Amino acid sequence: MSWTLIWQSVGVIVLGTLLLRIAGRKSISQMTMAQVIVMIGLGTLLIQPITGNGYWPTFLLAAVLVVVMILMEFLEIKSNGFETFITGKAVIVIENGELVESNMRKLRLTADKLEMRLRQAGISNSLTLNGLQLKLVGT
Repeated sequence: MSWTLIWQSVGVIVLGTLLLRIAGRKSISQMTMAQVIVMIGLGTLLIQPITGNGYWPTFLLAAVLVVVMILMEFLEIKSNGFETFITGKAVIVIENGELVESNMRKLRLTADKLEMRLRQAGISNSLTLNGLQLKLVGT
């Protein structure tokens, strides 16, 4: 086994961890679709130096992916139109204390999953809600 391969493997872990830290900490369920795509791309890209496809060009491309993702997040903060384009609009799922089933079908959300999300948000009784808009980001 070559020492170069060992050092490249260590470098992949160190530089990959650094890039992922710069990209931000979120669980996959909290990521937007663009963030998930970048993270999957980073995972695929970071293995390239070990397979012999160039060490530094790989990390340069990975850094470009992270920078583009951060730029997209910045644009989402600054522009409502861009945010709507990337993450979609909020959808009303409870109106006047009643479930809006057509909107729940659009979100592919069951009543049980909605109740689970409400409990996680600290809302124990969904019947007390007049209205609820939900924006699904991630899974």
